[in-house]
Amino acid sequence: MKGLRFFAALRMTVEGEMRSLGLDVGDKRTGVAISDPQGILATPLTVLASEDEEALINEILKLVEQYKAERIVVGLPRRLNGELGKQASKVTTFTDKLLWRAKRSNLNKLDIQLWDERFSTKAAERLKTEAGGKGSKLRSRAKRGAKNHSFSVKAEVDAMAAAFILQGFLDSHRPEQ
Repeated sequence: MKGLRFFAALRMTVEGEMRSLGLDVGDKRTGVAISDPQGILATPLTVLASEDEEALINEILKLVEQYKAERIVVGLPRRLNGELGKQASKVTTFTDKLLWRAKRSNLNKLDIQLWDERFSTKAAERLKTEAGGKGSKLRSRAKRGAKNHSFSVKAEVDAMAAAFILQGFLDSHRPEQ
């Protein structure tokens, strides 16, 4: 009987596969993460330039097709009190454009969700610091324009923040075991 339950659970996992992309949309860069096919684990994938919104949407839709993603989880930056601010308005406008373009590109079934991203960048910086990488002091110096700060360190944090956003979404939608 245990063997039958195992195979039934295995079949349910394969049938229930759904890859998701996570996005941490910023003014300069957008961090991207991808889930495993079972929708259990989020992993940093890449960072895309955000300055050209049209090009950014094209790159995201290419990743959707390349990885056969069925969902995009976009981090929604809320203020500490939970209210939406100026950046949240930018993100929701971007998300609406992304959804419209997805439908125009015959990706009608693509599910796009907004997810509270508070603390995702700080969590990514803390993880990087704890793992022995360059941390939040370096990031804050980069924001002030320090010349010895590399783009790749900031990009790593953005991709990790996207993974935190996506992982939070995946964890909250996982059925109880």
